[in-house]
Amino acid sequence: MSVLTIGQIRIHAGSASQAEAMQEAADILVAAGAVTTAYIDAMHQREASVSTYMGNGLAIPHGTNEAKDTILDSGLSVVRYDGGVDWAGEPVTFVIGIAGKGDAHLEILSQIALLFSDDDDVARLTAADSPEALFALLSAVNEQ
Repeated sequence: MSVLTIGQIRIHAGSASQAEAMQEAADILVAAGAVTTAYIDAMHQREASVSTYMGNGLAIPHGTNEAKDTILDSGLSVVRYDGGVDWAGEPVTFVIGIAGKGDAHLEILSQIALLFSDDDDVARLTAADSPEALFALLSAVNEQ
């Protein structure tokens, strides 16, 4: 199962607001056929109750448990903002949108958490100069 393709990865030189970054994360998931357009509302509801900032420049916006019916398939969106995103006061470079069908999101989350807990891995992800290079570093998420 491929939850991530090169087409779901973007790199921006500039910055974005948290709302813009969440919208882009959701739009990529919609385009990939992973979620319906209603999923963005569930992402905002999740964020209102608990921040999805994870540390190490990473935020992982995802919907609430009540929004399971808006998830069509498991998928990821990965956007790197080299100018950064102010995520409710925390500095974020990577915004990884997650949609998990069934329990798949738990495995996807653990893969991402492992990757971003290693400073050397984060440095490599930050230095990657193309979506293809980022995909090569992130492709382990497809191997659950």
